[in-house]
Amino acid sequence: MARYGQNALDVIHNLKLKINEISTGLPKGVSLQAVYDRSDLIHRAIENLRRTLIEESIIVAVVCIVFLLHARSALVAIIMLPVGLLIAFIAMRFLGLNSNIMSLGGIAIAIGAMVDAAIVMIENAHKHLEHLKPEDSRLDAIIASCREVGPPLFFSLLIITVSFLPVFTLEAQEGRMFQPLAFTKTFAMAGAALLSITLVPVLMLLFIRGKIPSEMKNPIVRALIWVYHPIIAWVMRWKKLTIALAAIALAVSAYPAMQLGSEFMPVLNEGTLLYMPSTLPSISVTKAAELLQTQDRILKTFPEVESVFGKAGRANSATDPAPLEMAETVINLKPEDEWRSGMTMDKLIAEMDQAVQIPGVSNAWTMPIKARTDMLSTGIRTPIGIKVFGTDLVEMERVAKDIERVVKTVPGTTSAYAERITGGYYLDIESDPMALARYGITVGDVQEVIATALGGDMVTTTVEGRERFGVGVRYPRELRSDPDSIARNVLVPVMDGGMVPLGQLAKLVVRKGPPAIRTENALLSVYVFVDIRGRDIGGYVADAQRAVPEQVKLEPGYFLTWSGQFEYMQRAIQKLKVVIPLTLLIVFVLLYLNFNRIGETLIVLLSVPFALVGGVWLLYWLEYNLSVAVAVGFIALVGVAAETGVVMLIYLNKAVEEHRARAQQEGRTLTPDDLREAVMEGAVLRVRPKMMTVVAIMAGLLPIMWSTGTGSEVMRRIAAPMVGGMISATVLTLIVIPAIFALVAEGRLARESKGSRSECSPVTRSPLRSDAQVASKSILRGGSAGSWRLRHWLRSPGT
Repeated sequence: MARYGQNALDVIHNLKLKINEISTGLPKGVSLQAVYDRSDLIHRAIENLRRTLIEESIIVAVVCIVFLLHARSALVAIIMLPVGLLIAFIAMRFLGLNSNIMSLGGIAIAIGAMVDAAIVMIENAHKHLEHLKPEDSRLDAIIASCREVGPPLFFSLLIITVSFLPVFTLEAQEGRMFQPLAFTKTFAMAGAALLSITLVPVLMLLFIRGKIPSEMKNPIVRALIWVYHPIIAWVMRWKKLTIALAAIALAVSAYPAMQLGSEFMPVLNEGTLLYMPSTLPSISVTKAAELLQTQDRILKTFPEVESVFGKAGRANSATDPAPLEMAETVINLKPEDEWRSGMTMDKLIAEMDQAVQIPGVSNAWTMPIKARTDMLSTGIRTPIGIKVFGTDLVEMERVAKDIERVVKTVPGTTSAYAERITGGYYLDIESDPMALARYGITVGDVQEVIATALGGDMVTTTVEGRERFGVGVRYPRELRSDPDSIARNVLVPVMDGGMVPLGQLAKLVVRKGPPAIRTENALLSVYVFVDIRGRDIGGYVADAQRAVPEQVKLEPGYFLTWSGQFEYMQRAIQKLKVVIPLTLLIVFVLLYLNFNRIGETLIVLLSVPFALVGGVWLLYWLEYNLSVAVAVGFIALVGVAAETGVVMLIYLNKAVEEHRARAQQEGRTLTPDDLREAVMEGAVLRVRPKMMTVVAIMAGLLPIMWSTGTGSEVMRRIAAPMVGGMISATVLTLIVIPAIFALVAEGRLARESKGSRSECSPVTRSPLRSDAQVASKSILRGGSAGSWRLRHWLRSPGT
């Protein structure tokens, strides 16, 4: 009961108010009871996401305080969260987006990344202020720190924003589901990017005051450096081996990727089941009512069930052309904390399905919102449907029955039902022209009598005060219950005032015919409904598509298509295959605009495939199927993985520039030892901001991973690729990128040295402008000056 485009919660609230108003005027013993109420689901979903957002904000704030050990500095990053969220909510209000699972979910997966720029800028300001001399200006130090990292951080947040563009291209059901999430995440990240270059520098000037604690006084930072230093030293000694091991890890990840199943969307637990059994089309109204009542009584015996309400046939509406043989039973469930111990939704459905196994009835289980969406989109109410197209209904029914027989043998099938399109019964009344002429009766006279006697006719209206009631008349049931009774008892008036039985004027024949005729794209069609359990949709359809052509023969002019959720999944996959490469191209362009070199851009793009490694393994471990929700998670992962690479390159570039400037002051050129020391310092001594950004993103996603409330089924599958991917992306950032960075710079340094020797002139080299320019083929093994200085610094008092 809602108009298109209206807010469901507002409509339900208004209906409840109106029901309360009219309930007082109902007769004694009469009451209005809601069969299905969606408001509880909406409230549970919003409350779950609201609680998750609060948990994420608290966790991110704690991460900032723990790593910085300076409450006022952490406050800069903490203030970013409510301001960024406010920007997102203002944009939602402006565009008319409601608060729901998807819109709030977009903000939830963006919270960790929103503070990344603030974290890096604060940490860099701390580093400048730690070494600030008494006579130096604090304002100049903070501004200088912002200038160092501000532009690349803005680009990294912009990349996160742009990388979500493929979600906007999704269409139909998947588009309606995920576009609110894409909008809110984009609003949040765009707001964070804007605040990082406007509000954050101002807040840093206001809050970063007093004595700044040394980075090495933080036990967490000291522990990270103690662990990371020997690892990066080994990496710098065995760079090619490190890269080879990373490539092997990437290749090995193909195994779990191939083991993952596929589905359109994870099932959202609505808290209500919709049981949709189907039987043969020749069932009578009396038998349908008896069957429905029997099923309702069985289902009500389950202790998890709150109420059961079944309906057979169609409602008094042209928008619901359900045949009598298709029933719909709404099963409202109690809260899960009142269920039997160990009971899950899948177990409950399996038990119910076993309990209502009735001969001649094919069961199908779904949920109300999902069923309505599926049936409006494709007409298929089960996860998988097969549509048979052709020209002859009899032949199409034969093909559909053969398909039903075959798919029942495919592992995972719980029920399969082919529509019986020739199983209906019709009473044909064929007038006899000679008999009509003999009695002087027209065909119209006979048809008028039949319409009145069997269908009924409105003859008058009774007036009872202010109320009006129409009075219809027709023959009683015992006179029209079968063809013989109709032939004997239905009388047709003749011209002389007599009455003639209908059987003397027409022949009554019961014939079989189609109970309903479907057409699609101007072709006759028949549907086969297939319900599965315990298998992914993609794997099941692959097996079924091999079995059906082998055992079902199709005559020329007949063909079949696979529909239902499988159709959605295929459409989404085809769209993403085109859009994702285009998005990666846009990310490449943005990275190139930031670094102005192909080498550094490609190094950052390496974060994408290596980030997939962790995401794939975590999905495999959690036994999640690939779905549109998982694809959205991987799309979100692309941006944050690229950001971690950008942060690493910021510090590697800065370290190289410092060593080059130092070498120029000493009147010499950059040496391999200088390069090695620069990479070690850029990687090890700046591990705090890198780990802060990673931990903030991952910690911000953990409340989603451990949530169990309404909507968590979808949100966990969005967050899982991001959590797993951030783990592998962090390993890449801390280990593999420095190795590749060193190799690329090593080659460039060798080419510069060769060019200078061939010219026999003083060496004048252009400064290395990015990460990839830092490394050296001749880095000393283990005992270089840079390595010795770093070890000496780590062991010195106070560190």
